[in-house]
Amino acid sequence: MGNVEITSMKAADINHVLSHIYDTVIQNREGALADYIPELAKVDPNIFGMALATNNGKVYSIGDLETTFTIQSISKALNYCIALELMGSDVVFERVGVEPSGDRFNAIEFDPRTLRPYNPMVNAGAITIAGLLYDRLGSEAYEYILDRFSQAAGRQLELHEGVYRSELLTGHRNRAIGHLLLSAQAIEEPVDAALDLYFRQCSISVNAMDLAVIGATFANLGQNPITGRQVFDMTAVRNTLSVMFTCGMYDYSGNWAYDVGLPAKSGVGGGILGIVNRQLGIGTFSPRLDTNGNSVRGLASFKILSDEFGLHAFDPTNRGSGLVSHFFDH
Repeated sequence: MGNVEITSMKAADINHVLSHIYDTVIQNREGALADYIPELAKVDPNIFGMALATNNGKVYSIGDLETTFTIQSISKALNYCIALELMGSDVVFERVGVEPSGDRFNAIEFDPRTLRPYNPMVNAGAITIAGLLYDRLGSEAYEYILDRFSQAAGRQLELHEGVYRSELLTGHRNRAIGHLLLSAQAIEEPVDAALDLYFRQCSISVNAMDLAVIGATFANLGQNPITGRQVFDMTAVRNTLSVMFTCGMYDYSGNWAYDVGLPAKSGVGGGILGIVNRQLGIGTFSPRLDTNGNSVRGLASFKILSDEFGLHAFDPTNRGSGLVSHFFDH
């Protein structure tokens, strides 16, 4: 399919591109469910949904938008943004770095120079952020972040109790990471409280539309474009998007930056959240994962969308900005 010409863009063209993406990726049955979390192995592997939300509140979608799934590691980006806002970048940076690790997301390894987790998008960094939030908010930490996540999505989100219990019972590697963080003085007691908050944040249920609206909230400098509510601090958004661009797609992040060129975060629940800064939020859901833990159909969808609309941050023609200003904002 050729690149979309912006000067002749109509609503039908947007829907045509989304239909092309759907028809292309729905044939792909590669990948496997994340069965190391037992509840995640129970989902329908054939589901696919995709949504786009603009920074002025318009939404375009295709596929399954009703099925909810757990946000998993996508929560790491939101929690990092909240921590930056509540505690400031200097305090957070003392505990968690911003460098890509090149290791698996659940690696039990810290930066040998600083003894900090490499970045907040790997489990060690995210558990550290959860510890910081618990230190600041205490027993109200989960309800606080659930409310902030809900504000970003524009609707009340809920905990998936089954996935939470499953993670609580089987998350032994994350417990090991938590105790290693304690020994390195990256987090403080009580470790179990930080881990519980981490398991809960990963078990919040969303759908593809929620991810698109959350992305549009980030793209709109922290303001939800549908509700008009300011959800995140603008400086915290900028810093979060920077880390998402370099570290958000597990150890595929370099390839993602090369091929797609957008800040993004994936989760083993099958979701991918992508952001076109100041313009667009993108959400996809398909639960079959590749060996890096990223949704196979989600990756393919973003690649096609970025190519068709010129959304790559370094697209030499800058067609993406022209597309959004010419069509999506009218």
